[in-house]
Amino acid sequence: MSARTKARKRAVDAIFASDLRKEDPSILLGATFRQVEDRQNQDEIFTYAQAIIDGVVEHHSQIDDLIQTYSLDWDIDRMPALDRAILRCALWEILYNSEVPNGVAINEAVELAKEYSTDESGGFINGLLSKVASTREPK
Repeated sequence: MSARTKARKRAVDAIFASDLRKEDPSILLGATFRQVEDRQNQDEIFTYAQAIIDGVVEHHSQIDDLIQTYSLDWDIDRMPALDRAILRCALWEILYNSEVPNGVAINEAVELAKEYSTDESGGFINGLLSKVASTREPK
């Protein structure tokens, strides 16, 4: 598993926990880092995870507006919290990180959803992110 894949998972974990606990995701990520900082390659993983979190926090209202707009007949508050976290992180990569091709961001999000969320989540996330990506300039 690549460092970026691990970083995405860490960012999703922190955004998810933040949504449920109503705590700052950066503080939650920092607490996790302190638990594993003695392991190999953690700086690289947590640096990118922090970049995702910072971006999601900075652009939260725009990202959530897109989720609401493109999730036909689904209220954002009724979505599984994990799906919201995955979508928020992936949309930041699609919209604001030119280093990550849209297809990579979508694939990584779908894989996280398939592994950790509901049976329907992968398809839902794929559809929503693909719609958003199709309205953007290719990277």
